[in-house]
Amino acid sequence: MKEIKAFVKPKRVQKVIEALSESGFKSMTISQGEGTGAFKAKGARPSLDFRITDSPVVKLELVCQNEEAQKAIDIIVENGKTMNPGDGIIYVSDIEDAFQIKTGKSIKRHEL
Repeated sequence: MKEIKAFVKPKRVQKVIEALSESGFKSMTISQGEGTGAFKAKGARPSLDFRITDSPVVKLELVCQNEEAQKAIDIIVENGKTMNPGDGIIYVSDIEDAFQIKTGKSIKRHEL
């Protein structure tokens, strides 16, 4: 299984979420954040919470089967890019397993 964390511009997140949902990625976690990178977005401003200049970002997290990861990445790239610097970044990491709290059952599809 793979965990995908994508940091995208707030103006693009709705398009990314809709495209992922239409392709079967129904479960995601979305949270707001502040990014500090080499590129300062046009709307970058001093943070009210931290002593930095920030650019608003949305962190989108989802976990999927290994064979689905590249499809999710492609969808995020296609729908999250603006052709301008600072569009965001995607991290992919391995997840050994995941369990539903209600049932205690693994959601990992084991290879046959």
